[in-house]
Order: sequence, then C-alpha cells, then structure tokens
Amino acid sequence: MSAVLSEPVSSEVVSLETVPLAGKLGAEVRGLRLSGQLAPSTFAALKRALLRHKVLFFKGQQHLDDAEHQAFARLFGELVPHPTVPSRDGTQILELDSQHGGRADSWHTDVTFEAAYPQVAVLRAVTLPSHGGDTVWANTAAAYDELPPALKALADQLWALHGNDYDYAATRAEPGAHGGKKYREIFTSRLIEAEHPLVRVHPETGERTLVAGHFIKRFLGYNGHDSQHLLAIFQAHITRLENTVRWRWSPGDVAIWDNRATQHYAINDYGDAHRVVRRVTVAGDVPVSVDGQRSRVRVAGV
Repeated sequence: MSAVLSEPVSSEVVSLETVPLAGKLGAEVRGLRLSGQLAPSTFAALKRALLRHKVLFFKGQQHLDDAEHQAFARLFGELVPHPTVPSRDGTQILELDSQHGGRADSWHTDVTFEAAYPQVAVLRAVTLPSHGGDTVWANTAAAYDELPPALKALADQLWALHGNDYDYAATRAEPGAHGGKKYREIFTSRLIEAEHPLVRVHPETGERTLVAGHFIKRFLGYNGHDSQHLLAIFQAHITRLENTVRWRWSPGDVAIWDNRATQHYAINDYGDAHRVVRRVTVAGDVPVSVDGQRSRVRVAGV
C-alpha cells in the first residue's frame, strides 16, 4: 500500500537535505540544528521526512540538554513519561543506563502494552562505549506489504494481548547481568495490558503496519504454543535484514522514529562498557484495525 502524505499547511515549502541510509527505511538529515524553536515550515518538512523514512538521524546535536531535548520533542505533541520506569528528576525523560539494566536488546515497538502507545520517540546519545552498542530499526509497513496474500488475510484478522510482564531475559545469555533483574522488577511494578490488532492503519499515511514485538504475550483465541509460532512467522518478516537500518552512534547523535511503523533493537555487544541514552516519547493515538475496531485496555483478571 502506498503512503498518502498530507500537504503542509504553510505555503512555504522547505526542503531538507536527507540522505537515505538503507533501501526500506532510515535517512540522515544534514544541516539542521534541532530545537524547540524550529520554524513551522521547517518542522513540517521534518515531519514529512519522518513519515516517509520512518526513522531519521541527526549528527552534531551536542547543544541539546534535557530541557531542549524535551522542547524539540514537544513539537510533535504532548510528551508522555514511561508508565512504570521513573523519569529523570524534573523531566519526562527515560534514561536507559546499561549499568542499571537499560539494555533494550530484543525487537519491540515502544510501550505497546498501553492502548494508545507513543507515536514518536526522540533518542539522544549521552555516554557511548568505544565500540558496539548500535541500534537497528525495522519497517513494519514494508513487512506487511511484502507478506504473501494468505498471510496478509490472516494478519488482518489477528488480535494480540500485549503486556509489560514479557520475558525480559528470554534472549539473554546472562539474564541477571548488568542489573537486568532489578530493572525488570521496576518495569513490571504495575501490570499493564492492552489488546491490539496485529495490523493497524497508520492515521497519517494510510499504510498498514504490523503491531508485534516482544510485548506480545499471545494471540487472542490461540494457545501459547500456537501464538509463539505465529509471532515467529510475522517477526521474521519484520526483521529481515533487507527491511532494516543500523545506526552506529557517535557523540551528539539523535534519532527520531515513527513508533507506529517501526520496531527497534539495541545491540547488547559492548560487555561492561558504559552506555547511556535518553528518550522522550510523544503521546499516541489508539490503533484502528483494518475493519475499524480500536485497540482496548485489558482489564486485570479478564
């Protein structure tokens, strides 16, 4: 399905220097200083680029501190803190510190255990290892488009239960390393669950995207065994190497992604080296399925 992008409200059309980084998603934007004071026409161009490329990268943004990071992200909409992990003092910023369990090393879309999960995320590098620690993103719209017709028909009908009590250690060789156990206790301090269609219609582009990743606990109407196999099928389509872009972080880098059309994975290959990134998320909309049904909060005990 081709994207249908809205025209900017302003009569002034700004062109950004965007350099595509992979065949299916990802572009570096050059020559733009991020701030909360971007001109409306410049921000409109930035938003169009984000909808097209799904994830944007910016170098040389060392001027951003916590306040300006939030001011820039607020251009996209209302900021929302993580629902269970405390924000940095006085901010709505989630700090992911590798020494305290902040290693998001499995494929996911952020916070899909909430019915209206974030629409956009803005991530900035703070402390980086000398090597390793790259992040990879995948295009969930392209993944849907490339499904065989029979799998598309199945996907269009599937709904899944997402929860924050996922198996945090499932793919880790050392589940308790680097503060992972304590981080999980904080992450799951309050159980949050939501039911989402596997396929949602993107509210701004009209694309159909897959809502999957590690927060899925099971598909509605299927047992755990069958759910695991179904998820593996769709995840394999999402994370095909041809469907991904990989970013090697440098000091001052910022990444912005459309959380409604991507998954991502922070590669945990830097051992005991220190890695700190800070993320701001923007309030999202409730997903709508291909037949018009809306995602819903899962009530405890139901």
